[in-house]
Amino acid sequence: MKTRREFHKLVAATAAGLAAPAILGGRAFAQDKPIRIGASVSLTGPLASTKNGLIGYELWRDDVNAAGGLLGRKVELVTYDDQSSAANVPAIYSKLVDVDACDVLFSPYGANLSAPVMPFIKQRDLFMIGMFGLAGNDVARHDKFFHSGPWGPNSGRDWARGFFDLAKGQGVTKIAIINADLEFSKNAAKGGAEVAKEYGIDVVFNQSYPPNTTDFSSIIRNINAADPEAIFIASYPADSTAIIRGVKEIGISDKVKLFGGAMIGPQYGALLSSLGPELNGIVNSHTFVPEPTMQTSAIKSFFDRYTPIAVKQSVDPLGFYIPPFYYVAGQLAEAAIKGSNSVDPAKMAEYLHANEVDTIAGKIGFNEIGDWKERRVLMVQLRGIKGNDLEQFRNPGHQVILDPPSLKTGDLAGPYNAARAG
Repeated sequence: MKTRREFHKLVAATAAGLAAPAILGGRAFAQDKPIRIGASVSLTGPLASTKNGLIGYELWRDDVNAAGGLLGRKVELVTYDDQSSAANVPAIYSKLVDVDACDVLFSPYGANLSAPVMPFIKQRDLFMIGMFGLAGNDVARHDKFFHSGPWGPNSGRDWARGFFDLAKGQGVTKIAIINADLEFSKNAAKGGAEVAKEYGIDVVFNQSYPPNTTDFSSIIRNINAADPEAIFIASYPADSTAIIRGVKEIGISDKVKLFGGAMIGPQYGALLSSLGPELNGIVNSHTFVPEPTMQTSAIKSFFDRYTPIAVKQSVDPLGFYIPPFYYVAGQLAEAAIKGSNSVDPAKMAEYLHANEVDTIAGKIGFNEIGDWKERRVLMVQLRGIKGNDLEQFRNPGHQVILDPPSLKTGDLAGPYNAARAG
């Protein structure tokens, strides 16, 4: 892992690398050299809460090397701090390819940081595993890109469809939608409005807000005036917290049956601990929760090893949302390399398109643009939360799975105000 000072050095080195680009898959390697996996990670900046994903990468690397490596070669991770800045991403990935000679790439975290690298990946015809970028390949449609996250096909519109399925099942006819004016949140809100229209649900309030908004009192009052029966929110951690505390102060109509959907923050230990019982009743998206339908020996083994490392590094000790899927990214690369007996991008991609892969998150198959064939985003309801002890979230019953039906562990408790009361 490179430091901030070293990053500035690599930018200069990249300029030289760009002058003499090489083709990643066509390079001949000595068999004693390690297979290199390249990625940027947000160790600093506003997305630093995602840096615990690096533990997932490192656990996978250690496991695969302990088992003898891949194609008889050790696996080496090459990572840089992107400082949560999209401006740093192109230089980092140019260096990973042209200077570090990486065989496989993992994308930066999320849509905002991944978007700048997609034209480069497409132009150079490289193999990449995408890390949590919603609809990250919908525009480029690169056939060597594969998502590690469970968004499913048509993810720009459908990834949060489970929230609207629940609303439809509750007989909701009017919904309010609010979102931060950022890439992920805008996509989620746009997709939500389309699904609402498909289900015949009238969007009675639809507003975006600047990402630095801290006072939501006027928005909440306007939502109440619109009289919705459900409220779909696409927000980031700071605004998620401000919205929840705004509702506590101002109140929300008793008619509201569902509240939440695409709020980033309630998936992380820091926010679960700080808000505690204020989260009761919220229905929100997630990727993993410790409910009985999701527990397997493989995922248990992962968290048994993740937790002590996370505690030592002072990062999220729960790590439910991101770290397992960083381990999954490694498993996908591993399957592609082993299955194709190659690090050639075309052969690796051909294997993943043709074969399902067993991972700690279950069996995964891909469509033509690398989306999971089956959407597996969870809609969970937070409830029964007492006090601010983070350890309670390791037990089932506090993040009850409402959707998808195949993983369901309970029915919706509502309406929202009654569920908030616990």
